[in-house]
Amino acid sequence: MSASNPHVVVLGAGLGGVIAAYEIRHELGNRIDLTVVSRGDTFHFVPSNPWVAVRWREPDDIEVSLSEVFARKKTPFIPVGASRVMPAENRLELEDGRVLDYDYLVIATGPELAFDEIEGLGPHTGFTQSVCHVDHATSAADAFDRLAADPGPVIVGAVQGASCFGPAYEFAMILDTELRKRRVRDRVPMTFVTSEPYIGHLGLDGVGDTKGLLESEMRNRHIKWVTNARVARVTPGMMHVEEVADDGAVKAAHELPFAFSMMLPAFRGVGAVRGVEGLVNPRGFVLVDEFQRNPTFPNVFSLGVCVAIPPIGKTPVPVGVPKTGFMIETMVTAVAKNLKAVIDGQMPSQRASWNAVCLADFGDGGVAFVAQPQIPPRNVNWSSDGKWVHLAKIGFEKYFLRKVRRGESEPFYEKLALELLGINKLKS
Repeated sequence: MSASNPHVVVLGAGLGGVIAAYEIRHELGNRIDLTVVSRGDTFHFVPSNPWVAVRWREPDDIEVSLSEVFARKKTPFIPVGASRVMPAENRLELEDGRVLDYDYLVIATGPELAFDEIEGLGPHTGFTQSVCHVDHATSAADAFDRLAADPGPVIVGAVQGASCFGPAYEFAMILDTELRKRRVRDRVPMTFVTSEPYIGHLGLDGVGDTKGLLESEMRNRHIKWVTNARVARVTPGMMHVEEVADDGAVKAAHELPFAFSMMLPAFRGVGAVRGVEGLVNPRGFVLVDEFQRNPTFPNVFSLGVCVAIPPIGKTPVPVGVPKTGFMIETMVTAVAKNLKAVIDGQMPSQRASWNAVCLADFGDGGVAFVAQPQIPPRNVNWSSDGKWVHLAKIGFEKYFLRKVRRGESEPFYEKLALELLGINKLKS
């Protein structure tokens, strides 16, 4: 490292962190010393996990060796997680005992999956599957094979406090598609259980006609649903669900049997930052201002799912706000440009676009939506469905993996929005 260059550390190398490292290097070149820290050596393309869970992809298909990529880019990469962030001291403590000093820190860890908050939830010590991580999806594929060999009821959805609903809808439809291909769908009753107040809410109070589109899709596929659902506990082969009324009272209790279940958990901040006063909220999500900078520690920036965003409004069952790919891409750009401004002795000025652009694949079709801004009222509130969405999602996977392997930071979602809507730009 150069004694005169500021040391920038990017903590996390998932969908947001790896692109942030590329874009920061692009903006600042050799004027900084850049180090990337992440638990593990391998990048996984998380949006393809539902495909892994039905064996439409193998894990190797969606993995990239980060050590190889960052070695080509001559960027130090430490495949060890952080045990503690110490922003008052400008340092990280790593899980192997090393301490890493920094001048600027970019936190892009993603979330911790809070399976333990509901008894019996999750793939490790519980009885439900997950598609949040490629290892979970691989285990889910084994469980799905057992279901196909011995069909029975299926439950898919998202629990109270969840903020990522798109993959639950995707997986329910993908399961339906694959079960029909295997000629056993007629022996698999399916129920969608969600904390959302209505189908298609998505943590965004709907986008366009997502309510109508998704309800119609589920009726056509014979998938029943329970909304305003609070999962009390999960026992072997049984999900205990409370359906909550608008006043918060329990309207109905459901005992739902299952042979296979995939439920998305609530998220919280990772252990390395939870409880750090001034850095995070009580849930452990990183506090940032309009420039992605922490108000207490201005040399700390953050982006992605680990950032604190308040819910859109009160709902009978807690529902979080998703951080979609377009929003994360614009957070990355904001961090890179604002970091450059600060290092240049200027004030930050770049703001992330609080817009949502999403492709939800259903295996043989899908739904796309654009919300500008993400939180209503909106200037653009558009959704559409069709087989083209499935093809677009395949193209997105190939494009993003190519970008990661080549070390490029070119944004995808804004181009997609331009194509979908034919407007000049989606910037708030």
